[in-house]
Amino acid sequence: MSAAVPPAITDFLGMPTPGSWVDAALQALPDLVVDHANCEKKAAATAMSLMNRYPDHESIVRRMSPLAREELRHFEQVTRLMKKAGMQWRHVCASRYAAGLRERVADREPERLVDLLIVGAFIEARSCERFALLAPRVGAPFGNFYRGLLASEGRHFGDYLELARQSCPPNDADWLDDRIDRIRAVENHLATTADTQVRFHSGPPA
Repeated sequence: MSAAVPPAITDFLGMPTPGSWVDAALQALPDLVVDHANCEKKAAATAMSLMNRYPDHESIVRRMSPLAREELRHFEQVTRLMKKAGMQWRHVCASRYAAGLRERVADREPERLVDLLIVGAFIEARSCERFALLAPRVGAPFGNFYRGLLASEGRHFGDYLELARQSCPPNDADWLDDRIDRIRAVENHLATTADTQVRFHSGPPA
């Protein structure tokens, strides 16, 4: 059974994941699953960091608190599925993706907050797309699990993007679009150009 990506996510991403990444990911599934677990932990930490850095933004605290709990629940689910599949935990280094995106985050406010939220939206959107690509091609128990994550990843994408809109300067409709376009160019490069390793958010292997 195929898994569909919402059009809003494909439009936001701009460039699709190359088929060569999917082929390589299927060959490196144990490493990919461990990297996915690490990504869930980092996603929870990112949500907590936003809550701690911007405690006066009530909407951020309200949305990031349940998001952090859900990401930790996903981490627990991944580790349980690893055990069920007989996969051993191993050390895998992170890809360049998240660090490459955060290098483009502004230093001053409110640009910094908006950029962090846009980066969060791209990470969730790319995750949703890649779960949809992998779900029909991996066996139990991961295929159904990845399908089940599509709704939550899509919701997290929407949360981050809506918070970015709320944090923009008033009466400047192009300001957010310009910042999204700037970060999209970086994200598309990181997700689609040759990479040194296969990770959940990496480009295809060199």
